[in-house]
Amino acid sequence: MDEKTYQLTISSKAAEQVKQQLEKRGTPNAYLRLGLRGGGCSGFTYVLQFEDADPKDNRDIVFVEYDVKMVVDKKSLLYLNGTTLDWEQSLMKKGFKFLNPNEKSSCGCGHSFNV
Repeated sequence: MDEKTYQLTISSKAAEQVKQQLEKRGTPNAYLRLGLRGGGCSGFTYVLQFEDADPKDNRDIVFVEYDVKMVVDKKSLLYLNGTTLDWEQSLMKKGFKFLNPNEKSSCGCGHSFNV
């Protein structure tokens, strides 16, 4: 499994937000970890966190777009393939949003989904 087989992208708006947050935390070279965790009303919840440690060669795949380094473990990538991380800002909410073509349904609260 390698990054040529799988696709994970980030929108320019989301990339700017990631860069701003990395600068604010003083770690501009950190990775953005994306992944899945079992749980929630529908089965899975998304994981989004900054990671200062280098990725593990045997477990992680690294994607770079707009100078943002994103790392995903191979198991999560099976369900995140084709996903775009976007930034949403409206009167009601603002934050990162996963645009995942593998998502079959999500719960009413919007925090979990199934594939």
